[in-house]
Amino acid sequence: MAKLFWVFIAIGLVFTNYVHAIYPFNQTQQLSSLDLAEEEPHEHEAFYSSSFLGGNANLLLVGLTLIHNAAAKGAVCLDGTLPGYHFHPGYGSGANSWLVNLEGGGWCNNVRTCVYRKKTRRGSSLFMEKEIPFTGILSNKPEQNPDFFNWNRVKLRYCDGGSFAGDDEDQAAQLQFRGQRIWAAAMEDLMIKGMRLADQALLSGCSAGGLATIIHCDEFRGLFPRTTKVKCLSDAGLFLDSIDISGERTLRNMYNGVVGMQGARKNLPRICTNHLDPTSCFFPQNLIDSVRTPLFLLNTAYDSWQIQSSLAPPSADPHGYWHDCRLNHAKCTRPQLQFLQGFRNHMLNSIKDFSRSNKNGLFINSCFAHCQTERQDTWFSDNSPVIGNKVIALAVGDWFFDRAGVKVIDCPYPCDNSCHNLVFG
Repeated sequence: MAKLFWVFIAIGLVFTNYVHAIYPFNQTQQLSSLDLAEEEPHEHEAFYSSSFLGGNANLLLVGLTLIHNAAAKGAVCLDGTLPGYHFHPGYGSGANSWLVNLEGGGWCNNVRTCVYRKKTRRGSSLFMEKEIPFTGILSNKPEQNPDFFNWNRVKLRYCDGGSFAGDDEDQAAQLQFRGQRIWAAAMEDLMIKGMRLADQALLSGCSAGGLATIIHCDEFRGLFPRTTKVKCLSDAGLFLDSIDISGERTLRNMYNGVVGMQGARKNLPRICTNHLDPTSCFFPQNLIDSVRTPLFLLNTAYDSWQIQSSLAPPSADPHGYWHDCRLNHAKCTRPQLQFLQGFRNHMLNSIKDFSRSNKNGLFINSCFAHCQTERQDTWFSDNSPVIGNKVIALAVGDWFFDRAGVKVIDCPYPCDNSCHNLVFG
């Protein structure tokens, strides 16, 4: 009995480490309070319960594969351990189709936060889960993922803290910033495993992985012959260079630390760094117009991570006027909502030129959420968020397979009743 008790405790710890959110019975998700200091942002991860998965608890668990030849290339996590990915092979009509998903998980911008990070799964493969559930766009079930269920699906783990863009080290702190090398080593390994034969390929990512998708999109396209159909999907990766409630630029200050410490400048698109400073070229708004490969931007107009960590972080709100609004949009005052509407306007202005290209796609819904492709409830379920009666999974599929052009922008809050809004406790 004692052994059984500790087995259950161990299982509980694994799931507690992996998740931060729960999905109750209504359209709002209640989350525990997280440490969202600007130095240590985290994306809000989904709790893989049966209700979260639309009543199907039969999870596909996919094991971790370490990239054993990566060390020889210097492609290592923050602590020097091997990077890795989770791979589930495709079959049938999807046998030669590949979906590569870049994991998100914030950034570290100084020695203190990176040293902390290297002792977690975000900085070391020693702490990574040995297997993770594939849901949403990674699901292998056609009723959950109608267009990509039988593709070769890969989740590349994130352990560099710089959106797979850095290439430097801090010997004194024993930190390796090798995101660019991890990206290259992973792509080489996947090409050997069959991705070189792909008829079609999609690069996707959420949060910091969504930013990485934008940074590496054209590089991903360059791996394949012209005959291969290649596109990119950035989910919750449209981080804006915004002014926070105190008049400062919290996210720019953090990005400045990330780019400088990790030596990311040389790996950012030169079409941007030729005329803008490196930190500006870490912001997607300065990159998306020059991406040559077809790109789909999926974002909430009131991104919950950006509200908490960029627009109204505790550091910009010493008297706590924004405390309740930051945790629950329903508690925002009229002036606070007007400020958030200004953020939405900033987002829409930043994508005006991008949206004019026929090759690109857009889905900007008026929700208070963050990351919608990897969660089953928001990707494809009976009550998924919609714009014009179209759920996210079908919008992405229509765009990728050229079934229809997709450029949809929701009306301003509070008009959308289909949102799965995040509320923090």
